Amino acid sequence: MTEPTPTPAIQAVKLSIGHEKRPVVLDLNFTLMAGSTLALVGGNGSGKTTLLRTIAGLLPPLSGGVQILGTTPAAATRRLAWLGQFQTTNPLLPLRARDVVRMAFYPVRGLWDPLRTADEQIVDRALEYFEATAFAKKPISELSGGQRQRVYLAYVLARKAELVLMDEPLSNLDAGGMDLYTKAIEGLKAGGATVVVATHNLEDAAACDQALVLGPEGWKYGPGHEILHGLPHHH
Repeated sequence: MTEPTPTPAIQAVKLSIGHEKRPVVLDLNFTLMAGSTLALVGGNGSGKTTLLRTIAGLLPPLSGGVQILGTTPAAATRRLAWLGQFQTTNPLLPLRARDVVRMAFYPVRGLWDPLRTADEQIVDRALEYFEATAFAKKPISELSGGQRQRVYLAYVLARKAELVLMDEPLSNLDAGGMDLYTKAIEGLKAGGATVVVATHNLEDAAACDQALVLGPEGWKYGPGHEILHGLPHHH
C-alpha cells in the first residue's frame, strides 16, 4: 500500500496579488500542507489582507494561480471560514452573540433552515470554549471589543472548516482572550484544520509551522521559528 499524497491546503504558483491591476505582492510560490499553521507577517499595506482575500476567493489573482484544498477558491468557499477585520455590526440587524455563532451553519443549512439539536450543541460548546456563554444573549453591538472577538472565534470554531483564515485576530483581544486564542488554534488543529493568520505579533507568528513575510524587498517563506529569527520586533 502506498500512502496517498496529501493534498496541500494552499498552493500558490507565480501568484501576483493586488487591487484593480495595482500589484501588491509579485510572484508568490509556496505550498502549505493541510493541518499546518501559517503566519502572514508584514507592515501595513504589505499585502497580508489582500492575500487572505485572494485565498478566500474575494479577490481575483492579478496573475498566476492559487489552489485551495485541491480546488479553486470559489469551489472551496463552503470549506473555509474567514474571520476578517472589523466584522460588521449592523445596528439594524440586532444580532445576538449566539446568532453570530449560529451563522456558522448557514453554508450547510441555508438561511431559513432550522438548526438541528446537534448544531445547537456545537454552538453551545463553542461559546463555552471561549467563555462567552454569559453574554450569548446580548446584542453583539453592545459587547466590548474583547467579548466580540471571543464570539467571532466561537463562530470560527463552530464552522468546523478545513481552512481557517484570520486577519489580525489578536487586535481586540483582552488579556484572558490571548490564552483563549492559543486554545482556539489548538482546537482547530486538533480538528484537522489548516489555519492562516495575519498577525503583527511576532511571538504568535514564530509559533506557527510556517511563516510568510511580506515586505518592500519581496517575500520570504519558511518554518516560523527560523524565518522570524532576527526580524526586528516592532509593535
